[in-house]
Amino acid sequence: MTKQKRVSKWIEQGLNNTEIAQCLLDEGDPLSLRTLRRYAAEVRKELSNDGETYEDTMEKISEYRPFIPHIEGEERVLVIGDLHAPFTHKDYLKFLLSVYKKYQCNRVIFIGDILDNHYSSYHESDPDGYGAGEELDRAISVLKPYIEAFPIADVCIGNHDRNIMRKAFSSGIPKAWIKGFSDVLGAPDWNFVDSIIYNGVRYSHGDKTGRALTSYKRDLISTVSGHFHSTMGLDYHVGLNHRIFGLQVGCGVDDTSYALSYGAGSKKSILGCGVVLDNGTLPILETMRLGNITTDEVRKHY
Repeated sequence: MTKQKRVSKWIEQGLNNTEIAQCLLDEGDPLSLRTLRRYAAEVRKELSNDGETYEDTMEKISEYRPFIPHIEGEERVLVIGDLHAPFTHKDYLKFLLSVYKKYQCNRVIFIGDILDNHYSSYHESDPDGYGAGEELDRAISVLKPYIEAFPIADVCIGNHDRNIMRKAFSSGIPKAWIKGFSDVLGAPDWNFVDSIIYNGVRYSHGDKTGRALTSYKRDLISTVSGHFHSTMGLDYHVGLNHRIFGLQVGCGVDDTSYALSYGAGSKKSILGCGVVLDNGTLPILETMRLGNITTDEVRKHY
């Protein structure tokens, strides 16, 4: 029986990734416990992905590449909403790839909270949820195809992304002991920033600046943000010399996961992304799925 089939059998028996990794170690597997946990997470994901394997996903991604790192002429930006990996909607990447192709984007910006870090939350975390090692392994597994699809990108650091750094600071651990996001996630060409400006448009997560639909007027700069999962919209303001806008892009989270339970009973997340064309002058919203939210509710934010 192959390694993958043995792991599949243990998953069917109800073993978690750490227990599966320990079984493989007991069989003499030379890999580390951490690496084997990650392998188990990848097998588990393949089993739950309607038969679609990691290789299948990579083949689809290859249709939309190569990514264009050198921009000539019009800048066309794809803005990816909060992922909260590993609690990301399973269809979100396919949706992003279709939008990327539709507008022939040549710049990619993740708007923040690519990680959930539920286990390290400053709020109450689920005692029955994944442990620290397993959640990180699952998050890395979820982000791997995103890194393959968009190997060069700017990533705004969100409040959930910062949890680990905040914990380290609270514990008195110097920065020199902490690995950077790129090293941990295996994304050497992802540029992690608090916020960034291209062509007069500010891209920020939104936990510090607030909703883009209001902060752009306050700060008098076109602004694109995420952070607020149940808000999506576009608003314009015409000044003396030019028009500015606020673009709230929605997100790509899975509302059914335990880590997103803090939104239970309130508005559901709006799944979507943003696009900014014509060198920062033409903002566009693309909605993946409204779920229980009606189109009229979305229009209230416009």
